Amino acid sequence: RLTLRISLDHWSQEMHDQMRGKLAFARTLDGMIWLRDQGARMAVAGRTLWNESDAEARAGYAALYARHGFDIDASDPGITVLFPEMDETVDVPEITTACWDILGKSPRDVMCASSRMVVKRKGAATPTVLACTLLPYAPEFELGTTLAEAEGDVALNHPHCAKFCVLGGASCSA
Repeated sequence: RLTLRISLDHWSQEMHDQMRGKLAFARTLDGMIWLRDQGARMAVAGRTLWNESDAEARAGYAALYARHGFDIDASDPGITVLFPEMDETVDVPEITTACWDILGKSPRDVMCASSRMVVKRKGAATPTVLACTLLPYAPEFELGTTLAEAEGDVALNHPHCAKFCVLGGASCSA
């Protein structure tokens, strides 16, 4: 069954709108309410920028979900994903074939092996299918305009692949 992950940077309108613009929170909630009413399964991607503990952030999301009747588990890090801020200037190690064995992981374990994000950019004629929610503007992660075009393997050739998906620091999926 399809799960739609919604970008909701913060559980409060004030903080979410600070990142996404005025009324973005209300528009997002309207969309989530519509999805809820259609029976869609949802997950949420948030951010950890506000000096809140993980527990405080999850409690805020839990209260929001309860208030709106969303069947979303705020305590499950694979369902309510809280991403740390990403710093493009930090050096990260290259992930070699041997690293996968040392870490006890497989390239099939990372989200981009099985998940896709569809976006329609402002002014674009068609949607674009992306391999990674963390890299929405990296052209090498644009996989075409249809899900069929986006079925191929994804090269993990960006520093965020190593830092967030392989070595940890954030987990995109359970």
